[in-house]
Amino acid sequence: MVFLKKQIHLLCSQKKASLLEVVKKSAKEAVGVEVVMHVKAKNDDGTGLMDKIFGAINDQPKSGGRDAPVVGQISREAPEGKLLETWDEKLKNANFEFSDVTNGFADLFAVKDDTELTNIKKAAFLSSSVMKQFVVPKLEKVIDEEKKISHSTLMDDTEKAILEPSRIKVKLKAENVDICYPPIFQSGGEFDLKPSASSNDENLYYDSTSVIICAIGSRYNSYCSNVARTFLIDANAMQSKAYEVLLKAHEAAIGALKSGNKVSAVYSAAVSVVEKDAPELAANLTRTAGTGIGLEFRESGLSLNAKNDRVLKQGMVFNVSLGFQNLQTETKNPKTKKFSVLLADTVIVGQKAPDVITAKSSKAVKDVAYSFNEDDEEEERPKVKTEDKGGEPILSKATLRSDHQEMSKEELRRQHQAELARQKNEETARRLAGGGSGASDNRGAVKTIGDLVAYKNVNDLTPPRDLMILVDQRNEAILLPVYGTMVPFHVATVKSVSSQQDSNRSCYIRIIFNVPGTPFSPHDSNTLKFQGSIYLKEISFRSKDSRHISEVVQQIKTLRRQVTSRESERAERATLVTQEKLQLSSAKFKPIKLYDLWIRPPFGGRGRKLTGSLEAHTNGFRYSTSRPDERVDVMFGNIKHAFFQPAEREMITLLHFHLHNHIMVGNKKTKDVQFYIEVMDVVQTLGGGKRSAYDPDEIEEEQREKDRKNKINMDFQNFVNRVNDMWGQPQFKAFDLSLISL
Repeated sequence: MVFLKKQIHLLCSQKKASLLEVVKKSAKEAVGVEVVMHVKAKNDDGTGLMDKIFGAINDQPKSGGRDAPVVGQISREAPEGKLLETWDEKLKNANFEFSDVTNGFADLFAVKDDTELTNIKKAAFLSSSVMKQFVVPKLEKVIDEEKKISHSTLMDDTEKAILEPSRIKVKLKAENVDICYPPIFQSGGEFDLKPSASSNDENLYYDSTSVIICAIGSRYNSYCSNVARTFLIDANAMQSKAYEVLLKAHEAAIGALKSGNKVSAVYSAAVSVVEKDAPELAANLTRTAGTGIGLEFRESGLSLNAKNDRVLKQGMVFNVSLGFQNLQTETKNPKTKKFSVLLADTVIVGQKAPDVITAKSSKAVKDVAYSFNEDDEEEERPKVKTEDKGGEPILSKATLRSDHQEMSKEELRRQHQAELARQKNEETARRLAGGGSGASDNRGAVKTIGDLVAYKNVNDLTPPRDLMILVDQRNEAILLPVYGTMVPFHVATVKSVSSQQDSNRSCYIRIIFNVPGTPFSPHDSNTLKFQGSIYLKEISFRSKDSRHISEVVQQIKTLRRQVTSRESERAERATLVTQEKLQLSSAKFKPIKLYDLWIRPPFGGRGRKLTGSLEAHTNGFRYSTSRPDERVDVMFGNIKHAFFQPAEREMITLLHFHLHNHIMVGNKKTKDVQFYIEVMDVVQTLGGGKRSAYDPDEIEEEQREKDRKNKINMDFQNFVNRVNDMWGQPQFKAFDLSLISL
């Protein structure tokens, strides 16, 4: 394809020529340009047609007093295919003056139109959703369960999640989606921050002071996006500082992406932050802050480096990628001594402020720094006065002493923990008694109007196709059409919703909101805070689509019930007394266990209830099932009464603990917890026929039930005896604990 001032010459086959025939008329009408087709025969190499095109180029008037015509070309693009190779060879031998037009085309395509921006936003939404909803939970599960998985396996799993958006509940058609590059996972001291890096076959390394880097790039309708995050595992001071400085520099670089600024200002903003906050890390900063992005993953003419003097324009899109590479820290583990950190986001240049379209995946320190080390640091010992002025020991009923009247380390630690718990409980009680600005409703929700945020900014609102009532489950919001605009309301502001149908087959929906000043309003305390505000008390809509109205009412009620339940549980948890942390038994001393137990009160949820195991550890019991979220810790110090009931005249064998302070079992607050096994199944014989007392099958069945009951009672009795022996140790005498058999 050759562009002249008044002509466009195309060299192609007959099939392509027939397809391009339709542009002749439109090109002439739109810009007054003639489209000239040079149709190549099947066995023709095209050299004769190329000579005709060269003749047309030579016929153009010479500009600037030059002897030879000036021909623009993209110099770095290598020819592919026999026809292009022939063209390139003839072009080099022609008497033309060549000029590189790469930068000109880069400028031409740098500013994206609305359709292109929509495609990039969808690609960015997919990338950030995969990072947040697939990669982060996957890494957390692997680390929490201490599984071994290679970087390449994580890469394959993540690639599948990108190519099948429905797996992470992203409503994009799979046929429009692709990857920009295979997802990159790096850890264990081997890091490469180049976009061409790859995931190796080494296992993910997540010991203390480990760093994990993950980068994801996806396409939608061929338009690219990119996001990269760094995760810190039990980070030391230097690693934390490096990440915090990088985060600040990355935000500064994004902040400089404003229309009218030079491209070089972006990298300069990042360098300024590093030189001010951590000059020792400046040498390790990547040499660019990223590149332009669009149909190409890297638009090289828009590199965010210190020498690029191009001007930023609204609608340009950049992959802002910044990192520190080859850093060293003082650790004993050679796999964590060397580390790198990387952050990348896809950003659209705005007139006033840039739009970070991959912000769905958080990069805040609290969301990327993990602590999986369960070993508590040694508590600072409080000074305890053990003698009076005369040198005599001071006796106290609240302290446990050894034979030499000296306080044990365990008792010192427990007293200090008890004091911290007391202070925390007093603070919680003061806050709940009236310290907060929000008033609690009769369901226990304590959020105020000022705390309810459905969308942080307007850009988070997905543009609807039609002006109709929508329920956004993810953001807990209701979108209502008001004067041609979709207005969001947090579901917690809704007091009630109802619908009714009239005789004309029209359906009405009525939504009443919680408004300060009305009876039983949970937000009445905010009246003074928002004196100048206008509140919407009630809104009604009429619709011919009764089915849609019914669905909306049901969705609002369900979402409101879920939010209310969650806030009630959160309020109940806030009133709980802080318990000491369970100290797990070491590998040398295995915990005492009981298997296949049920718990009362049961865990919530409609799924099949699972049995679990009860373990006695150093300072408490732990009950857990195969589900990671079903776990209960009962501390020895919180047990007021403990009972053991064997199955003599009952159908179950159980352990019952009555507690001093409430704990949460699932989402239930309770002071009584039971662990039990059903010693026999309740069976009803169908048909009603009586069996003989001498029936050998019935005798064998009764014997089996009796053996099972005896075995369960014996297992419980052994467990009770061993726990009583444990409670007889000196550190537990202050609790005065013993399991009573009923």
